[in-house]
Amino acid sequence: MALTEPEAPLSRIAMLHPGAAPRKARRHSWIALSFFLAVAAPIGGAGWYLYEVAADQYASTVGFSVRKEEVASPIELFGGIADVASTGSSDSDILYEFIQSQEMVEALDRRLGLADIYTPASEDPFFAYDTTGRIEDLMDYWQYMVQITYDSTTELIEVRALAFTPEDAQAIARAIFEECARLVEELSAIAQEDTIDFAKVELDRAVERLKQAREAVTRFRSRTQIVDPTADLQGQMGLLSTLEQQLAEALIAADLLRESTRTSDPRITQAELRIEVIEARIRDERRKLGREGDGDDYATLLSEYERLAVDREFAEQAYTAALATYDQALAEARRKSRYLAAYIKPTLAQSSEYPRKEMLLGILTFFLISAWGIAILIYYSVRDRR
Repeated sequence: MALTEPEAPLSRIAMLHPGAAPRKARRHSWIALSFFLAVAAPIGGAGWYLYEVAADQYASTVGFSVRKEEVASPIELFGGIADVASTGSSDSDILYEFIQSQEMVEALDRRLGLADIYTPASEDPFFAYDTTGRIEDLMDYWQYMVQITYDSTTELIEVRALAFTPEDAQAIARAIFEECARLVEELSAIAQEDTIDFAKVELDRAVERLKQAREAVTRFRSRTQIVDPTADLQGQMGLLSTLEQQLAEALIAADLLRESTRTSDPRITQAELRIEVIEARIRDERRKLGREGDGDDYATLLSEYERLAVDREFAEQAYTAALATYDQALAEARRKSRYLAAYIKPTLAQSSEYPRKEMLLGILTFFLISAWGIAILIYYSVRDRR
């Protein structure tokens, strides 16, 4: 009797709800089938593909940075009048964009044949490159096979190149470094050529300006017959001082004669005539100095000469600075001021690192289970509302 008592409720449930147990069994079967189709089968297929079909990929790493020579030119010791070193955007920024550019892909395709390198010996339709693709397709594949790490603070660039053989990966990394070195040399050559051209133009302008300034001084000397108005002025001032001293002596002598002799004394007449001659000479000398009269007097000539002398001095200084800048530009062109230095030479892999099979399977499993669970929850939520 004790054995039959637990079966009573089941029998009563079956009598009250006929067909409930079969529906529950069918529901469980449907959930298991959906899990197999949506999760287990794709994961199994992906695992089979990754471990049996996918070709092994090898990585080669190269790290480099742009080095600049910051050696002061001996010309700068004369006052720092020459400064031709100037840069705009960082060379490392340019290289970072260049490695991802179509120009880089085309250059390596010509050198190494990237389309053939990225086609493995085994059939791998997912990770391999389709040789019938265009340059745009090769560009997209390049973004996957070449990983770039760039630190803008230290300006260090590290490139990891993938290929289906260690030798091909190392060849790609080495070619990337060589193409970047070529670009740095071209940029340096262009900058140096522009600097030399600019310095040459400025030097030509300075030479022409100095020539005009010196010719103006020569024309002034030819017109006035005065080599140096400053020195001539000193002589004129000495002569005027001597005449004023003689005038004072003549006046004193005339006063003594008037007090000691009669008015009709011929010596008084002679003394007065001497005084008039000296005063006339003083007036002429003062007129030369520009104190009286207008026109091309001495003051005007001195002012004109000072202006010409200032123009000539400024032209000489500009010529000295332009010549120093040009010499420094030539010295910079002869010296290799920028070059690419590798702190990690292209490595040769001994084992394959890619594709990362465990990681890919883990990510795929997570997303498939998540999507399947969400779909089941949505299904039961909709069904329960009916």
